[in-house]
Amino acid sequence: MNRRAMFLEVLGISAEWVPRQADQAESVEPAEQAHQVLAEPAQVAEVPEARAAVAPVVAREAAVEPARAMPATPAEADAAELADLAELAETVDAFDAPNPARPAERPVARLPAQADREAAIAAMPWQELADSVAGCTACGLCETRTNTVFGVGDQQAEWMLVGEAPGENEDLEGEPFVGQAGKLLDNMLAAVGMARGRNVYIANVLKCRPPGNRNPEPDEVAQCEPYLKRQIALIRPKVIVVLGRFAAQSLLRSTTPIGKLRGTVHTYEGIPVVVTYHPAYLLRTLTDKARAWEDLCLAREVHDRAGAQA
Repeated sequence: MNRRAMFLEVLGISAEWVPRQADQAESVEPAEQAHQVLAEPAQVAEVPEARAAVAPVVAREAAVEPARAMPATPAEADAAELADLAELAETVDAFDAPNPARPAERPVARLPAQADREAAIAAMPWQELADSVAGCTACGLCETRTNTVFGVGDQQAEWMLVGEAPGENEDLEGEPFVGQAGKLLDNMLAAVGMARGRNVYIANVLKCRPPGNRNPEPDEVAQCEPYLKRQIALIRPKVIVVLGRFAAQSLLRSTTPIGKLRGTVHTYEGIPVVVTYHPAYLLRTLTDKARAWEDLCLAREVHDRAGAQA
């Protein structure tokens, strides 16, 4: 298809009829007749709109037509064909270009970054924080838990106890330190004049039980840590008692064994921290109960000293 036929097709003119002389109608051969149809100028003067639309294109084509001579060699023919294809591609790109009149598509929503999530948790009041924990799906533990274990006790407590993670009984009841380990902890608190529901708040590093009571994974701790940090910030206790190796190393960001961490007063966000053994460990190792008693006495001393300075 030559360029003239292409222009006519764009205008919606499927066929071009060119008048001929009556006396030549019978003498012109069909091949010559077809040549005349293609060679004679089109009769589009009767359609002013079409003429106005075609005129600039025809003029532009006339200006560039001398530069488009028939190729002399097959290589030149291939180059000319490639040039035509490139020109066609540019035309297609122009049609695909964004249209200012058309509203832009809405970008795909992204999940908030970890820093944004931590900032949101750090601003939550108590009830919103508890609701956020109850509906948390930040790590895979949400798929195996029965209940989340947010914490229990006095929200204005002066003592805060922090354990590792819920066990089987805690997962079923939704409360930290229940069962035999919980009973031992209650007895330990009573020995220093404290109680679970009075001036004590108990929480865990993790709010969901790891399957089979395995050790928590680093990414699980990273997702749960902002919740514990916010709990501590809301309570602002006078002393934190950390129960067990894992909780102590997580809170203090240390790899030091628990035997070396206990007996010394550490700090977390400016709050004194005392490390002791986990009650479940004490149920298996009765000889360390005396050391745990020493740790609670140290915590009591730190608490009293903080109260005297207040």
